[in-house]
Amino acid sequence: MKKLIFKKFLKDLTSFLLLVSLSITLIVWVVQAVNFLDFVSEDGHSFKVYFFYTLLNLPKIFARILPFIFFVSLFYIILKYENNNELIIFWTTGIRKVEFAKVIIKYSLLYVLIQLSFNIYIVPKSQDLARSFIRSSNVDFFPSLIKAGKFIDTVSNLTIFIESENNNGEFKNIFLKDYINDQQSQTIFAKSGKIINQNSKNYLILNNGKFLNNDNDKITVFSFKRTEFNLSKYTTKSTIAPKIQELNTLILIKCFLFVQKDEHELYARYAPDESFQHGSLKCNKNFLINLKQELFKRFYLPFYLPLIALITCLLITSTKENNNFTRFKFLLFNIGIIIIILSEVSIRYSGLSKLHSLTFLCIPIVLFIPAYLFFFNRAKT
Repeated sequence: MKKLIFKKFLKDLTSFLLLVSLSITLIVWVVQAVNFLDFVSEDGHSFKVYFFYTLLNLPKIFARILPFIFFVSLFYIILKYENNNELIIFWTTGIRKVEFAKVIIKYSLLYVLIQLSFNIYIVPKSQDLARSFIRSSNVDFFPSLIKAGKFIDTVSNLTIFIESENNNGEFKNIFLKDYINDQQSQTIFAKSGKIINQNSKNYLILNNGKFLNNDNDKITVFSFKRTEFNLSKYTTKSTIAPKIQELNTLILIKCFLFVQKDEHELYARYAPDESFQHGSLKCNKNFLINLKQELFKRFYLPFYLPLIALITCLLITSTKENNNFTRFKFLLFNIGIIIIILSEVSIRYSGLSKLHSLTFLCIPIVLFIPAYLFFFNRAKT
């Protein structure tokens, strides 16, 4: 009988949690998708790149809001059972309140594993894959961004200015500034021009103009009647280097071990050379704070879920007949939200020093023990 009762409760909880997680994740995703429209409107990427980049952000959104979703879902279902007098069935069949809390805490461990799998593998993998679409993009919509009377610097190392454009897409009085490197640049003036697409590449056809080449302050000038300027060779200004949250967890661990090798002899074997790096990841003491914060976020943040579950279970220590029940449930809801905020804020300070790291590690444990003792005492009355 007890198993059937718990099975129904957990089924209701899981169904509601899935519904809420799907709804909130999609809402947040739509809001972010609107912000990502800059990839098309300003950076010139295709809608295919935009679609896959935004779609691959779904795992990250779900992982970030999972603690809040879990808390709200559990809070709602317990209140629903209390308002419908269904919790009485638990107590009349011999289920103790402490036993109920233990089942919910064990259930929360399932979501600890789910969030760990997302944080450690799924989110970094999906984020890196999303970034790969930016890296491989050839700025397909760049021609549509060129507007008369406006300086265009959408792509790296190139500035374009066009005085006017007619209905046939032909430009008049074109100015281009091509920065080759720190010592070399090229300036092009042309009376007319037009963008054409050949073999999936964009070319700017220029007519009747001049090249001004600057090589270490040595200027050379020559004229042309017609020339082709390959626009497809230029890369986007969008960030293409992987960010720390997009890197493989194993790489971050190796980087952390490399930074710590001077303090622990065992770590030295993980250092392939004296400047272990991976893309934008620089494994040195200056990067240690960011490294610790990211590793704490991936590995330890999910362990706040059992504490959140225990705080929510305090709802069953009171009933709706109690005059202070409304105030009590609002107090518990605020405490739950504060704990979720505390878990997020503490990550920012977790890597500042060993003391901050130890404090962050102890917070959920230190809060769990008095919360459990408080629950145990209230459950007996």
